[in-house]
Amino acid sequence: MRWPALLGWIARVVVQGRRTRAGAFAMALIAGGAAMAVPVAARSQPSVVVGVPPGPVAPSSPTVQLELIAERAAVEPGTPFWVGVRQRIAPGWHTYWLNPGDSGEPMTIEWALPPGFSAGAIAWPHPERLPVGPAMTFGYSQEVVLPVRITAPTALDPGTRITLSGHAAWLVCEKICLPEEADVRLTLPVASGAAPANPGDAAAIASALRSVPVPSPWPASFSATAEAITLDVAAPGLAPDRVADVYFYPSAWGAIELPAPQHVTIGDRGITLRVARGPLVAAAEAPIDGVLVITERLDRGESTQAFSVRATPERGLLAGVRSPALSLLAAVGLALAGGLILNLMPCVLPVLSVKALSLLQHADDDDARLRRHGLAYTAGVLASFAIVAGVLIGLRSAGARIGWGFQLQSPVFVTLLAYVFFALALSLSGALLIGGRAASLGRAMAARPGYTGAFFTGALATVAATPCTAPFMGVAVGFALTEAPGMALLVFEALGLGLALPYLLLSLMPRWRRFLPRPGAWMERLKQLLAFPLYATAAWLVWVVSQQAGPAGVAAALAGLVLIAFAAWLYTSARDAGRGWRRLAIAGSGLAVIAAIALAPMLAAGPTSLTSRIATPSRGVVSEPFSPKRLAELRAEGRPVFVNFTAAWCITCLVNERVALSSAAVTEAFSRKDVAYLKGDWTTRDAAIAQVLGSFGRSGVPLYLFYAAARAGEPTGAPRILPQILSERMIIDAIDKT
Repeated sequence: MRWPALLGWIARVVVQGRRTRAGAFAMALIAGGAAMAVPVAARSQPSVVVGVPPGPVAPSSPTVQLELIAERAAVEPGTPFWVGVRQRIAPGWHTYWLNPGDSGEPMTIEWALPPGFSAGAIAWPHPERLPVGPAMTFGYSQEVVLPVRITAPTALDPGTRITLSGHAAWLVCEKICLPEEADVRLTLPVASGAAPANPGDAAAIASALRSVPVPSPWPASFSATAEAITLDVAAPGLAPDRVADVYFYPSAWGAIELPAPQHVTIGDRGITLRVARGPLVAAAEAPIDGVLVITERLDRGESTQAFSVRATPERGLLAGVRSPALSLLAAVGLALAGGLILNLMPCVLPVLSVKALSLLQHADDDDARLRRHGLAYTAGVLASFAIVAGVLIGLRSAGARIGWGFQLQSPVFVTLLAYVFFALALSLSGALLIGGRAASLGRAMAARPGYTGAFFTGALATVAATPCTAPFMGVAVGFALTEAPGMALLVFEALGLGLALPYLLLSLMPRWRRFLPRPGAWMERLKQLLAFPLYATAAWLVWVVSQQAGPAGVAAALAGLVLIAFAAWLYTSARDAGRGWRRLAIAGSGLAVIAAIALAPMLAAGPTSLTSRIATPSRGVVSEPFSPKRLAELRAEGRPVFVNFTAAWCITCLVNERVALSSAAVTEAFSRKDVAYLKGDWTTRDAAIAQVLGSFGRSGVPLYLFYAAARAGEPTGAPRILPQILSERMIIDAIDKT
């Protein structure tokens, strides 16, 4: 690991939030000052504190001298004015911009102003490029003034003196990185009329404000492929022979590959800038913000102007994630295929066993009644998919970063689903017999007995399908969530139709019934046998709760299952009792179910982070938790990186980890090629991971990315996206082709 990237990252983690002198000293020690034989104790002390009056204090740090200056020599009541935090930076050292790049930390200021005064945000002058090995950072060297707009109240007494003060904290780097801090203050009199200018300081602040980006007068857009971002700025009239330099500084890390060269073309329509795509390129609907710096050659020299740019995505899809030719028809076809394959996924099989039993039980029905059963099941699937899609689209429109399977990120929902599967299993085992008035109620809810059950079995199949992601399905759902609600709903309904299609076709073509054996006692035994996949599903859901809510959540879920079992026994055992006892038993079973549901608040106890489980060595490759910065560090080192986005409730993810990622051959390939393995856990809601998934056109897990090793110190390109169903051969081939 290169020192600047590593130490910059450590400093960013440690010095987040409020700094202290002890923290600065400790950070300097961690940064390796002692190991590199530098005077850490001296460098980690606060930098110069300046007040007017009194005059400057001799600096105690050789890296950054800090001074608070003002454009006016006095405060004019009710009139805003500019102050500036001036950094004088030692040769060879640098501080950081708002977006520090691949490592670093921008300055923060905590103001302590007199009553009625208010301070705006820092107006950041455009930065300079500060390459560090294969990484790129953005910041300042030598000297910079960071302007801040101060607003004074109208009720001020002329002649009084006002002291503006604040606490500044920043990171300064050379071969090592040091977090530093200082108190700044400035005392000014209150003017009785117009406040006079402070000539020297006013010029410095005015110069800094000229470097602050102004809103761009030109519209901008971007398009994305798997390898590059192409930024188009409609700036006609620029003379290519007069433009000396054009550079785009993104406002946030991850949109573009920062160390990569930016290829600029200037034509009649404006500026086209092409740069390698970053690991977190925004989803198709998300704009890219940044600063475009243009340097022109003039007769009197060069002139540099910075513009704040917001590039909106062109109407089109992220190539490399989805084909540019992908149409609504193609997305519907992919969704239909994905829904069909969902029937073979382990999360849906327990529910399909219930439907298989239903087919056997209705094999003697007439053709019309069997068709109605199939249509009722299909209606349940489609209605449930419409509800899930509507909630998902609505929440995403409101700004929530969620995706497919979002409801399983709630331990309360997972527990209630475990209760449902457990109750169904008890019913198949014969421990929960529903008849009499309950059956009459079922007949009152539908024209024919059993149709309501078929409908709600379809709904349950939809809920059970959400932990799984089938091939073709990820691309289709990713397409749906970037389109208009009507088109998105159509794609989700195609996915539901694919899930329901096998049972629907069987119900519409009753000739299959001649292949069935004659009814007999074996059907009762089969029904009892099919209860065990449902018991297994309930047990797995309780394990998911253990990952989300910890031991308290597991205790609540298990207690709820006991209450469900007690309610089933109480209800079934009272079937032959007298009317009074039967009513009492029904009431008691209802109270037991209510008590089970009432245990849900216990699931809100502090969740157990999966970080320890993810990072703990187990069978197969040892992983560490995913973070964008860790990914950037590993890529800066030139190492290949495998990223696995997973969740405890994702059956597909768990099967892939057991079958492919834990094999000895894959472990040997990772070791042979020095592949770093990062895991991003989405078991509970995580907006950062949702953003990464969206940047690759996906709305759920699993997602597998492989970043090839950099060559000759150059940054790698876009990652290779592996299939959602993995084999060890796929992984080894991806590694060996680097």
